Amino acid sequence: MSVDFNGIGQGQVNTQRTTADKLANTQGARQTAPEQTNAKAEGARGENVNLSSQARNLKQLEQKLGDYPEMDDDRIEQIRSQLENGTYKIDAEKLAQKMLDMDKSIFG
Repeated sequence: MSVDFNGIGQGQVNTQRTTADKLANTQGARQTAPEQTNAKAEGARGENVNLSSQARNLKQLEQKLGDYPEMDDDRIEQIRSQLENGTYKIDAEKLAQKMLDMDKSIFG
């Protein structure tokens, strides 16, 4: 069941387009399509230099990150056992400095 808040039901709206409307829209789209294509190509030419250097940098970064494991299982197990034993110590100054560094990197 649908509720119509505007007072016009779905069956009361004429959504059919005439053949003339369809032709006008198609011709208008054909006339603007080459202009849009040229504008996109010109924009892409200007951006290619930036994107290609950024792509190279990202590829290098991706390769460097690929050398590292996603998780350090040994470190995780070490911390887990320290937490269970109650011997895990938190360096408050180191934690505070990392929080400040993160804040600075986000907010400048």
